[in-house]
Amino acid sequence: MNLTLSLDLDQKVVKEARKIAVERDTTLTALVRDFLEDLVPQNRFSGRMRREREALERSFGQVQFRIGKRTWKREDLYARS
Repeated sequence: MNLTLSLDLDQKVVKEARKIAVERDTTLTALVRDFLEDLVPQNRFSGRMRREREALERSFGQVQFRIGKRTWKREDLYARS
């Protein structure tokens, strides 16, 4: 699919981007295409991770337990025999 973009960029940015493309033996178009192709899977991954983290945090709120009354003193933990 072909897509035409109009980017309002400073000439210095465009010039530096072209230098990077030459250094990488590619074109400016290929750099933009590669960026977009990498962006989509990263966004999917971060979205999935966010949803999983939110589900985990919700489950923490649902779990409650009691361990009973404390029958020891702090000093007892450090007592030497």
